[in-house]
Amino acid sequence: MTTTVPPSIRWPRPFRYVYTANLADSLGFQVGYLAVPVLAVSVLAATPGQVGLLAVLGTAAFLLVGLPAGVWVDRSPRRTVMVAADLARAALYASIPLAWWADALTLGQLYAVVLLTGVGTVFGDVAAQSFLPELVGRDRLVAANSLLMTTNATIQIGGRGFGGLLVQWLGAPLALALNAVTHLLSALALTRVRPIATVAIGRDRPAGGFGRQLAEGVRHVLGNRLLRPLAVSLASINLTVNLMTTMLPVVFLRELGLGAGALGLFLGAGGVGALLGAVTARPLAARIGHGRALWLPGLLVAPAGALVALVDTGAWLWLAGLGWLALAWRTGIGNVIGVSLRQRVTPDALLGRMNATFRFLLTGAIAVGAGLAGLLGQYAGARTSLWVGAIGAAFTWLPLYRSPVRTLPDPDRLPPTAG
Repeated sequence: MTTTVPPSIRWPRPFRYVYTANLADSLGFQVGYLAVPVLAVSVLAATPGQVGLLAVLGTAAFLLVGLPAGVWVDRSPRRTVMVAADLARAALYASIPLAWWADALTLGQLYAVVLLTGVGTVFGDVAAQSFLPELVGRDRLVAANSLLMTTNATIQIGGRGFGGLLVQWLGAPLALALNAVTHLLSALALTRVRPIATVAIGRDRPAGGFGRQLAEGVRHVLGNRLLRPLAVSLASINLTVNLMTTMLPVVFLRELGLGAGALGLFLGAGGVGALLGAVTARPLAARIGHGRALWLPGLLVAPAGALVALVDTGAWLWLAGLGWLALAWRTGIGNVIGVSLRQRVTPDALLGRMNATFRFLLTGAIAVGAGLAGLLGQYAGARTSLWVGAIGAAFTWLPLYRSPVRTLPDPDRLPPTAG
């Protein structure tokens, strides 16, 4: 008697290599997410304004090269772009512990590394999201994205907590050496997907000049009745949540006197929420519809940001962690359903530019949020930044509710030109 394996489980081998690469990158990212601001605060004595600038530079690359990256990705072998991005980031992260060991590490170098690794992330992420439909087919995008988001959220749970302990034990400079190793491992795994990567390169190559191709991607997102409200809502989420996350290290380390380990465990609660969101996204969407699954969780967790803004020692720390978990749960659901919708309604030839446009808007919002957080933290106090972010986060579901996304059917039933 033979057992039939569900189609969503029989992933092609090239996808398994990409999944492995994503696994390695995610682990390094979670450690670096905590280690970089802790390094700035505890080793380089950065002020709240400098911490905010560091966060801005971490996302500034998406504003500087985000849109052009989509055109280049659509013109290039996507696997090659992903490998090159990993190797560049590995070299940049390795420079931090080397400079620290030589007693030559400065905020200037940290700024440069964060900015340039952001450029690598732009190209790597855009290429990866554009590559996925080739690897698994459009009919399994929701399942594939659910698997990737679930894995990332699982790593976030342990990664940030482990990262906090690693920073506490070894120090932030040595902890960042792990990022270089993980990017090297990711590049190695990606070299194994060459057979798939060469099949479709050059297929549906974009026509026209560079500017025309770039504008075509922007028009596809902003002119689509499904993608436009999705972009507005997700950008709002990124801006408001980053108003909180940018100042959390300052609140934890300086105001509350808690260590990097406590900060890592707190941020790890967000990983639990993201995991729950990624796991529940498909069954929730099947039960209430994909449209409702995109906006209703945002309404349900609207008060959660206030709990984060009230973070303190004792019981309030646990309540704030619960609020952080709830916000991340909403984000986990939106990542699975929203990314699948984007990929489903976009033709193959526009995938790179669509993803780049979203990255430009969403990560640009993170940069704006980080900049505002730095200004608010410097001149009005870190708590003010937490409260402004919390109030704004309570209304981020409205653009989806007031659009056709509210009654969206299963994205797998939509044609690539829907909207």
